[in-house]
Amino acid sequence: MRTAVQGSAARGRKGFGRRHAAGLTAAVLAASVLTACGSGGPGEEKAGGTLKVWVYQDASTKVQREAVERFNKTSDVKAELVEVPGEGYQDKMRSAMGTPNAPDVFFNWGGGSISSFVEKDMLVDLTPEIQKDDKLKDAFLPSILNAGKVNDKIYGVPMRGMQPVVLFYNKDVFEKAGVQPPESWDDLLELVDTFKKEGVTPFALAGTDAWTELMWVEYLLDRIGGAEVFQRIQDGDSSAWGDPAVLKTAETIRDLVDRGAFGKNYASVNYTADGASTLFAKGRAAMHLMGSWEYSNQQANQKEFAEKGLGWTTFPALPDGKGDPKNAVGNPTNFWSVNSKLKGDQREAALEFVKTAAEDWYAEALVDNGDVPTNSGSEDMLTGHPAPDYALFQYDLVRDAPNFTLSWDQALPAQQASPMLTNIQKLFNKQLSPEEFVDAMKALK
Repeated sequence: MRTAVQGSAARGRKGFGRRHAAGLTAAVLAASVLTACGSGGPGEEKAGGTLKVWVYQDASTKVQREAVERFNKTSDVKAELVEVPGEGYQDKMRSAMGTPNAPDVFFNWGGGSISSFVEKDMLVDLTPEIQKDDKLKDAFLPSILNAGKVNDKIYGVPMRGMQPVVLFYNKDVFEKAGVQPPESWDDLLELVDTFKKEGVTPFALAGTDAWTELMWVEYLLDRIGGAEVFQRIQDGDSSAWGDPAVLKTAETIRDLVDRGAFGKNYASVNYTADGASTLFAKGRAAMHLMGSWEYSNQQANQKEFAEKGLGWTTFPALPDGKGDPKNAVGNPTNFWSVNSKLKGDQREAALEFVKTAAEDWYAEALVDNGDVPTNSGSEDMLTGHPAPDYALFQYDLVRDAPNFTLSWDQALPAQQASPMLTNIQKLFNKQLSPEEFVDAMKALK
């Protein structure tokens, strides 16, 4: 992805379910969850006229609990929230869909996480519903609503906070070196040299977790070739991996590695046990490219640093790059989707339920929970956020982004995402040359 899972990496990474359980374990866990969900399938008459609403279980779930409580006060068809333990959530979701135990409304990431369901006509196309409802259509930031599309149709209503990838920096380290955050790529490269002379690793990088390296590849391809290059890939055009911008991205990664931008030991540094974040907070690394949840992570584990020493800025443009430097990458948000097997009153009730995420009280509840809502016009609410300046920075970043690219390992089908991460890790570890990386990516099917 955005909450304390594993005590630190929190709602960001774990809330967006990047790590998946092993297949057998997931199947066993899924069976226990499905049993708890009852036996009535979507489209069938359910006891009490209920909707099974699946949500990823973490600290943000309390907002969805309130949504269910409010909805049930006025609806004849009642919603029942099923809080699914986070690890392996996607595996459980995939196992359930198409069975009698499938959820009626469920939490997801858009993109590749639901594309197979769209192909099998398992989801309600929400585009007509949104287009005819001006309040709903205007309720969310355009870049967020677009991020939930599959085949240019809307299958999800935004229901949690935004999580863009942010370039963080250590204010104390920068002050000691007498430098400012980078505004251009040349600035960034100069900072690499400056901090190496200071004996400080320029960028913290958790190389044992390939998804942290993915963030660099995502931003570089966006800045070099524009958002449309990955959009072609996401749309199923594997030849787009051969776009010159992909090779230039891989060459830029190799250049950063050779320059020592990530130090010498990044391949053994982790994120989930707070390795990279601790190096950064302790001043042993000057910068850290990470999802917006890094603030909450630091707040939980290095509170003084989070409040006094943590700075943030945007990822710079590259010389001659085609991408708009206002573009963002990361986890736009999570979405509610509706099972297409629902009919009649139950479908109408499900549509009404997902619309609750567009209401002001829902956005305010997200803010109170420490999230930055994706709702349009939420700026004034953010004064009540635990970190208002940081929250407003995120909101402005996403509001002004012409394009917000969903993290590739969520945007692509699972059979492509896993080998992609392996190839990226090999690129960073110099086990693949830039040219070999391109060839390996073109071979993904």
